[in-house]
Amino acid sequence: MRISIILPAKNEAAGLGKILPRLRQLYPDAEIIVVDDGSTDDTAELARRLTCKVVQHPYSKGNGAAIKSGARAAQGDVLVFMDADGQHQPEDIPRLLAHLQRGYDMVVGARGGSGQANRHRAVANALYNRLASWVVEHEIPDLTSGFRAVDAVKFKRFLSLLPNGFSYPTTITMSFFRAGYSVDYLPIEAARRSGRSHIRVLRDGFKFFMIIFKIATLYSPLKLFLPISFSFFMTGVAYYTYTFLSFHRLTIMSALLFITAVLVFLMGLISEQITALYFKNSED
Repeated sequence: MRISIILPAKNEAAGLGKILPRLRQLYPDAEIIVVDDGSTDDTAELARRLTCKVVQHPYSKGNGAAIKSGARAAQGDVLVFMDADGQHQPEDIPRLLAHLQRGYDMVVGARGGSGQANRHRAVANALYNRLASWVVEHEIPDLTSGFRAVDAVKFKRFLSLLPNGFSYPTTITMSFFRAGYSVDYLPIEAARRSGRSHIRVLRDGFKFFMIIFKIATLYSPLKLFLPISFSFFMTGVAYYTYTFLSFHRLTIMSALLFITAVLVFLMGLISEQITALYFKNSED
């Protein structure tokens, strides 16, 4: 089993200086790829000195774009993604690989509450986890973890869906669940990162929500359309009951609510058919 370890990095020379020697010592035969996402420090030079393969972006394209560049350059059968800031421990990689060999397609290192950067992000991640778990009908303890081992062939199927920003873990996790692949979670202890985080809670938080709804629409459209349709229908029933008892007639508003409920439901059915065609083409 050939292993490629991919680290997206933007101005992470300090973190890489600590983690790359440990990776090289623990996994001398592994392919280690550092994706320099437009760094202004000596990230690329440091990685080359430590005999790592370096993929450079001429300017910053985002964490997700770095992940995609690293995956395209990787030659391994298994891809291991981890942060370059020192949060993830190389010693945890064998645990991920061991579970992958048990038949899972992707194994994710799940952080506990102490592994979150701050209280606000921990609360936001808990909310994302609940929403994503409802969409895919499977418990997701850590939706945004960037530490994971995954089957290379299956991961690369979804490269075109991955956003260029920080929400790539959200997209790939939900995509794997909805595609029917096996995903496992292992608890890990995440250390304090070296340097300053590039994530902004409000800006990137909204993007995370949009990614969740986009994936839900792509892989399970009726999960969204059916509750909306049912809400319009029940509102129409309630309004019609009120107007019938009060005025003994069906109002235009009640009719519009019923029609809207039917249209939303039909949109969900059509989306389900589009999803089926998407999967058929993906498997061909």
